[in-house]
Parts: sequence; structure tokens; C-alpha cells
Amino acid sequence: MNHLLRSSQCFGSVTARFRRGLAFSTETLRTTSSSNAGDSLRLWISQTSDPRASIIPVLNQWLYQRKGVHIYELQSIIKMLRHNGHLEQALEISEWVTYKIVRFISSEDIATQLDLISKVHGLEQAEKYFIGIPETLKTAKVFRALLNCYAQNKCLEKAEATMQKMKELGCAKSALSFNIILELAAELGRHEKIDNLMQEMEEKGINYNAITFNTLLKVYGSTSDIEKIEKLLIKMAANPHVKVDSHAIVAAANGCLRAGLAEKTLQMLKKAGQLFSKKTEKPYEKFISLYAACGQKNEVYCLWNMYKKIGKFNHSGYTSMISSLVKFDDFDDAEKIFEEWESGYAVYDAQVQNLLISAYCKRGLLVKAELYINRLLKGGKEPSATIWSALARGYQRNNQMEKSVAAMKKAILVSTLQWKPNYLTLAACVENLEGKKQKRRAEELLKLLIECGYNTMVNEIKINNLGENDLVQMGGDESFDVETTNHGFFMRISKLLSAGTH
Repeated sequence: MNHLLRSSQCFGSVTARFRRGLAFSTETLRTTSSSNAGDSLRLWISQTSDPRASIIPVLNQWLYQRKGVHIYELQSIIKMLRHNGHLEQALEISEWVTYKIVRFISSEDIATQLDLISKVHGLEQAEKYFIGIPETLKTAKVFRALLNCYAQNKCLEKAEATMQKMKELGCAKSALSFNIILELAAELGRHEKIDNLMQEMEEKGINYNAITFNTLLKVYGSTSDIEKIEKLLIKMAANPHVKVDSHAIVAAANGCLRAGLAEKTLQMLKKAGQLFSKKTEKPYEKFISLYAACGQKNEVYCLWNMYKKIGKFNHSGYTSMISSLVKFDDFDDAEKIFEEWESGYAVYDAQVQNLLISAYCKRGLLVKAELYINRLLKGGKEPSATIWSALARGYQRNNQMEKSVAAMKKAILVSTLQWKPNYLTLAACVENLEGKKQKRRAEELLKLLIECGYNTMVNEIKINNLGENDLVQMGGDESFDVETTNHGFFMRISKLLSAGTH
């Protein structure tokens, strides 16, 4: 895209442009502007501008025909373009404003341009631009924009250094700047930084805002730090005007659930239920799953009925409800909802079917699983590797090893690299074949794994250092006697897979 003023020409020369700003003509700038004119310019740009082309010719044409534009109109258009993802065009207008009508530039305009440069041209160019900004215009907003640039690029150390500079200049006096560092540290898993940030905010008398509470709830929820969750809830109660995100409360509830505190989880969910929007489907899905995990079947049905009233159904909603009913062993209602999903969706979604069929296999309802798989096959749909693998595991549990071997082979043949076989089922299949003196078939099954791209399994098996945890992970959610596990089998897999890599 051709810019009126190329970014490469303006980096590092910002100070000079600000000093000579009065030398530029401002005839194009209106001192007043009607809202209608602003709307018309926005409409003109939206109708005549190609998102892939330079926007400056469109702006120049408007100025030539209409003879004026107000700075506020341009700022509004930049905001619109950013919102629509047209970042290069937004940067073009921002640069045009900086070059043409410097005397009216605010620190907010500079902060916006800094953010756009980082997203369009990269962090290094944004840093160069920041260096050229006059010191008198490096306000808290501009520094926060730089902090955001570092946060977007996951540069925690640079963000911390910038924050330290802000403290020295006395412009880190609100939660806004602290939240940027807080969210970045949380995203990078640097939780040791978080307590220090919170302590500093306390010492400086900086009040938490909604973002602070939301971030901390998610962090403490992810680590199941119940003590800190409870302290934070007390602090939240003292700030009734702060609107906390229901998703953050749900994250905290998840933490309580992982800690085995069902009652506290329910308290969290009730609090979150008062906060979330009743018009969106995502909170319902999460709530349904959490209430099911707490054994609250009535609440699950109540939420499902509320969910249906919003009129927005998707695959993940059905997945949440079916998986919840399966936890209660309520297969009758799970099947009804599955049939409701089938009748309402023409698009095939393997995840919903995987869920129910896998549940059948796990509960030993193999006849039902076979019926659904046959329906898929008759309908021209190939069951996924997950379904075949679940069926293989079900057969293995019921000592139907010939069927288990056949299902495992089908799973491997239709698999993608995201799928991984259940090692215990695979072991049982191979050992069953070898026990029947069908070693060639056993080796063929393992070689099929190599041909389908699973030779890297040898690195995961780590056969020379197998411990109990390794074996438990191999079995997924299965429990088994570690002492009776055949390590020789894993040695054979290791050799076969290693041979396949040469």
C-alpha cells in the first residue's frame, strides 16, 4: 500500500514535525463540524474505500470536493477503521493528521499511532517512533500504549522497564498501567510477579478495577488458590460498583472444583449467575458443565431450559448438555438431546457424536455404540479415529479382542496426527495377537502406526525411564496395575518405531 507519508520516512523525525507544525497549512481543518458532515465522511469512506488500497486518495478527493474536515471526524474515522481491522488505512490517516495538522495533535492521537505502527510495522518500528516523540507529549496514555505494544509481543522485561520509567516520572498512578503488566504476567504464567504487583498497588493506594479483579480471579482459579480467591471475594464485596466478568467468577469456580470444594464451587456459580448476560450462549455452556461436575442435575436441566429460550443453539451447547447427562448416567435424555441435535443440524459435527458413542463404549453399551456407528456408515460418514479407538477400548474391556484389533486398525487408518492411540488398548491388541502366535499381524499393526506418522511416539514413551506417572498418562483416564504392565511390550514398540525412523 502506498502511503501519503511512508512510515519509514517519519520514524525518528516526530520531534522536528511537532516543532514546525505551525508552518503547515490548516486550511483543510474546520473549527466547527456538524455531526451530519462527520457521518457523511465516514459513509463516503466506507462506500468508496477498498480495504486493500490506500485511503489517502479517497480523503483527498473528499477535501477537494467538500473543502474541509474536522480533526474530530478524522479521529472518529481512525477509530472506525481500527475496529473493522483496517489497520493500514487507519495508520495512513493517523500519519496524515500528524503531518498536516500537528497543532491539534493530542497525546491520545500519538498513543493511537504508536499502537498502529506496532501492529502494522512491528515492535521495533514502534520503539523508534516512541523515541522521536517530544518528552512533553510522553504522557501516561502514550506510555500505556507502549506497554500494550510490549504486552502484545509478550515482552515482559521491556514492559517492566517501561513501567519503572513511568513510576520515576510519576505517571503510573492508576490501575490501568498495572493491569497491563498483570495480564501479561498471567498470560506468560509468571505468577510470582503478580503478588508483588498487588502489594505495590496496595502500598500506593491504587484501587483495583474490574480488569484487576477479573485477571486475579482467573489466575487464582487456574492454580486453585482458594485462600487468595476468598480474600479477593471479600475485597470485591467492598467494591460493589466494580462490574466483575462472569467468566472470571467461573474460572474461580473451576479452581474450587479442582480443589474438591463442591459447596464453594456452587457459591461461586450462584454469584456468577447474577452477572452473566442471559442473551449469550457461552456462559450457559460453562455453567451446565460445572453444575454437572458438582452433581446438581436439577440445575443442569434448569439452565438447559433457559439456554433453549435464547434461541441460539450451537454444537458446543449440545456437547455440554450431553456430556453432563452422561455424567449422571442419564442416557435416555442424552439420546433425546442427541436426536434433537441430529434433526436440527445438517452440518456433520464429529465432536457431538464422538461424545455419545465414546460414553456408550466406556459404560459397556457396545450394542448401542455399534448401532450408531452403522448409522454413520450407512449415511456415508466415516467415524473418526476417536470413535474407533473408543470402540476398540470397549471391546478390550469386554474381552472381545478380535473386534478390538479390527477397531484399532480402523482408528489408525482414519487418524490424523492430532489423534494418539490409547497405549493400553494397543498393548492388549498386540499381546493378544502374539498370544495366538500371530506375531506377523502384531508387527503389521505397529508398522501401520509408523506408516501413518506415529514414529515420534518413541520419544513420548521414553522407554528407558518409564515410571508410574508415565504409564498412567499412557492410559488416559484408565486405572490399572502398574506392576503387571508388560514393559517388554513397550520395548518392542520402541524398537519397531525406532526402526521406522531410519
